[in-house]
Amino acid sequence: MHKPHFTHIPCPRLLLISGIMLILLPGCRSLQPIELPDESALAPVNHPVWTAMKATHQGNGFYLLNEGVEALEWRIRMIDSATGSLDLQTFLWKEDQTGVRLFNRILAAADRGVRVRLLVDDTFTIGENDLIFELDQHPNISFRIYNPFKRRYDSAAMRELLNLGEFSRLNHRMHNKVMLADNQIALIGGRNLADEYFGQHTQANFRDMELLCFGPVTQELSSCFDLYWNSNWSFPASVILKHPPSEKRLKDFRVLLEEETELTQEVPDARQEKWISLALSAASGEADLFYDIPAEINPANPEESPGQLAVDLLARIQDAEKELILVSAYLIPTIELEQKVEAAEKRGVSVKILTNSLLSNNHITAHSAYRNHLHRLVQHGAQVHEVRSGAKDRYQYMRSPVEEKSLGLHAKLLLIDDRFAFVGSANLDPRSLHLNTEIGLLLDSPEINRQLRDLLELDFDLRNAWHLMQTEKGNLIWVGDDVSLTTQPADSKFQRLEDWFLGILPLEDEM
Repeated sequence: MHKPHFTHIPCPRLLLISGIMLILLPGCRSLQPIELPDESALAPVNHPVWTAMKATHQGNGFYLLNEGVEALEWRIRMIDSATGSLDLQTFLWKEDQTGVRLFNRILAAADRGVRVRLLVDDTFTIGENDLIFELDQHPNISFRIYNPFKRRYDSAAMRELLNLGEFSRLNHRMHNKVMLADNQIALIGGRNLADEYFGQHTQANFRDMELLCFGPVTQELSSCFDLYWNSNWSFPASVILKHPPSEKRLKDFRVLLEEETELTQEVPDARQEKWISLALSAASGEADLFYDIPAEINPANPEESPGQLAVDLLARIQDAEKELILVSAYLIPTIELEQKVEAAEKRGVSVKILTNSLLSNNHITAHSAYRNHLHRLVQHGAQVHEVRSGAKDRYQYMRSPVEEKSLGLHAKLLLIDDRFAFVGSANLDPRSLHLNTEIGLLLDSPEINRQLRDLLELDFDLRNAWHLMQTEKGNLIWVGDDVSLTTQPADSKFQRLEDWFLGILPLEDEM
């Protein structure tokens, strides 16, 4: 099976060079925070479409985006519907078919006069300087980069090496994913902007989850976007990209984009019908916005550590009375999380977990750290399930044909009893809970809770997930609908060896 990404152990030569650079670089001046005038979201647009939605559904409305194709369709509809403003915040945005398609739509929105603000984390902007610069040239588009690398290079290894002196700062990333149109409609969840998050990848795709929201909660999400946009570590692209590309201009860039995608427009009446239909089917409920506060002085400053979301989320886990369902792509229980889950189990709360197996995980280091907690999780009574990369029903989450494609989990969900549901960007691991900034909504909505339970039945089914069981001798086995394994599913003995080796390294707090 093919996997979305591959993880390599650094060679000794690279480690030696890293050590030398770590000694030499501290003498170089580090990047300093930037101070800019605060900029606020535009007022909500009273377009007939949004007015009709509010008349159809009072209060907050929530609609689950379960499958990638539908999630991409509604993203494009949001962009095409915007008449006043479009704000987008994301961790990763690739120049693949999906990414270029969205770039095209955003340019079309800007051409209509829509004010566009794009805020992207700097982790995966390698090789995208030209694209970022060209978008930023549009008079209606502002592009900012969060917590940027000062010394830029179109090679991941060289970029890391040249910035080793600032490792502590750069180790803190913005993992948030939010989009708002006209300050009336919001989208929040786990999907990054790339083919594999929307079922479009030719080899491997993710199972993910998001929420479309409208109503009062949208204003809270908009204010949170402003908080990040105005952070001293959100740098205008023009400041970071000091040497603009000489070969391309915006006009030529448009031609390149249009060669990649067709810019077909939905008929306005049909688009309005879709929005009204969504409002009619949307679930109701109250929402608490959980988010981390972005740094102002320095992301590495301990006093600005992003732990606010973790505190709020763990407090709600403590409130569970009957059942706790945890869905996390990368599960590495922190001490606090482990304590809360075990305390719940002692109260008689049923705990059910879905995460990635070794074979479905695109970050083997994260799986290696998780594996160290497996026996304890199972022994304390948690029902642990791991995604099967060859899940028999994976066609639900990816474009056909699926025979040679693998499935991985990327969703981040939490269900508490039959009432509360959390959907957001945060995994249950040290990186999400202590290092990166994250965002999510905790919904007080029995209707969304029930819908998520119904959707997750497919994921927990033994056709699609291994159920980890313990034998009388205390060994773990992976139970599927057609076979049981005495060793964890892997593509080779070497992968198991790599997983074992990484598991004994002191890396857990960085995962």
